[in-house]
Amino acid sequence: MPDTPPDGRAGIDAALVTRLIAAQFPHWRDLPVTPVEVDGWDNRTYRLGAGMTVRLPTAAGYAPAVAKENRWLPRLAPALPVAVPPVLAVGEPGEGYPYPWSVRGWLPGGTADREPIPDLPAFAVQVADFLRALQACDPTGGPAAGAHSWYRGAPPAHYDAETRRCLAALDGEIDTALAAEVWEAALAAEWDGDPVWFHGDIAAGNLLVEAGRLTAVIDFGTSGVGDPACDLVIAWTLFSGDSREAFRRAVRRPDADWARARGWALWKSLLMTAELRAEPNRTTSHRRVAEAVLADHLRHRPAPGR
Repeated sequence: MPDTPPDGRAGIDAALVTRLIAAQFPHWRDLPVTPVEVDGWDNRTYRLGAGMTVRLPTAAGYAPAVAKENRWLPRLAPALPVAVPPVLAVGEPGEGYPYPWSVRGWLPGGTADREPIPDLPAFAVQVADFLRALQACDPTGGPAAGAHSWYRGAPPAHYDAETRRCLAALDGEIDTALAAEVWEAALAAEWDGDPVWFHGDIAAGNLLVEAGRLTAVIDFGTSGVGDPACDLVIAWTLFSGDSREAFRRAVRRPDADWARARGWALWKSLLMTAELRAEPNRTTSHRRVAEAVLADHLRHRPAPGR
């Protein structure tokens, strides 16, 4: 994770945002600045009037994502089936705030972890359609997977040592033998396709919903060009049963991609479970994901001799 200022949030508040807007975009200086109801950690977001948001990185390690999104979101947007954040202006460091920042258009809707979705299989197909459209975008000149994407889009082997430490720490708490098998399968399923666009954080909190339908995808800070397997993790973090199968059918990725995706999901769930062991109530969702991944591996594991 990047270095974070002592207060963890770079000293960002509505007063700072008001000063930045007044200094750099005076034509918006009379618009009210208010916190959003659901905020993130990598960036703080504030409403600016009724139709805009201000997005400010909270630490130096998150700042490069601003330039990446500002450059690429306008190029990707026309080819995507749902909205992505429209970039309206780019701010510079100032008023004691040290990082570039941006003004975006407000996108209506609530996040998929908070809004009712009556037909989850149909929603899963909509997410798959978005991913297929994203993967079809021209990757020429796009940012190759690496540190800027927290190595999403690169081989999961980047996190091999960390995963093995977590397996050792959780021995006796989960089926570490099966988990190690899943991880080895992910490492063995090497990606040899052409680089394509990936989002890098297809999670319920980054999917906007209105009337049960996907209307927008936000937070492209971990996006890049490389292996799209990391974007399949939502199969276990949001979907299950019929919706997971609908997503699998609609997204149309080969078995090797799914093996790597199970590795990505397992790494994160093991890491969070190990780090939060002192607070068991906070590990419930991560343990659930790990169990779902292990069960999925057993279901799709080739029969002996194949």
